[in-house]
Amino acid sequence: MTPKIALVTGATQGLGLALVEGLAARLATEDTVYLTGRDAGRVAEAVEAMPAGGAEVRGEVLDVAEPGAPGRLAARLAERHGGVDVVIGNAVMRVGPDDDPRAIVGAYAEVNNFGTTRLLRAFAPLLRDRGRFLVVASSFGTLNHLAPALHDRFTGLSSLDELDKRVAAWRDAVEDGSARAGDWPGFVNIPSKIGQVAAVRTLAAQRRADDLARGILLAAVCPGMMNTPTSALWWDVRDAPSPAQAADTLLDLVFRPLDPARYGELVRNGAVLPWDRD
Repeated sequence: MTPKIALVTGATQGLGLALVEGLAARLATEDTVYLTGRDAGRVAEAVEAMPAGGAEVRGEVLDVAEPGAPGRLAARLAERHGGVDVVIGNAVMRVGPDDDPRAIVGAYAEVNNFGTTRLLRAFAPLLRDRGRFLVVASSFGTLNHLAPALHDRFTGLSSLDELDKRVAAWRDAVEDGSARAGDWPGFVNIPSKIGQVAAVRTLAAQRRADDLARGILLAAVCPGMMNTPTSALWWDVRDAPSPAQAADTLLDLVFRPLDPARYGELVRNGAVLPWDRD
């Protein structure tokens, strides 16, 4: 059988690192897991610290905020391996309670939103039969967290390009302050996560029939609350699962048989979260 190829973005710490470790442990010795991040030193350190056994873990520098970077890495992996079997988009720019949304929203959208659509464009075409492409999002990524007047910004989209334009318009409104006079929530994480889920739903609408025929799962996933330093800035997470525990739940989707009901949806703990109602 052809060795399996997996890739995780934002993988030098936290959930991403745990996902790489979990994939390597569950895959075979002839398989390869790519651990990626934007800093070459941190990527090398993370690879060096991986436990022995299981699949080979290889490091690659990937900054999803750089427009051409996902495409270049996809081309390299296509040349090396002919395709990929598992892609998990986990790269994220974090935001704290003291951050001014106007100051950070440009970089925030560049990583979380445009980084997601770049990754989808670059790697979805490389998925082999029975492949898995998961985008790590949040339960905040459902329309019930957004004013009804704004729902049409993220529904019925014809392409990822159209979605990028809608996200750019939101970003610009936050930067110039006009979002505060409208219906947009002040917490930038909400529109950003909705944008990530909308990206998965938009691409899934185009690929559904072919992907399901080939056993491919494309989905957004919510890891739930985790005990991390960033989450601790917002909430009391002392009793929350560790990144390793959250990773196990997400990896179940990678290794379970395909459930068509999860295709193109936001999934938490194996259950589909409704897109547009409580």
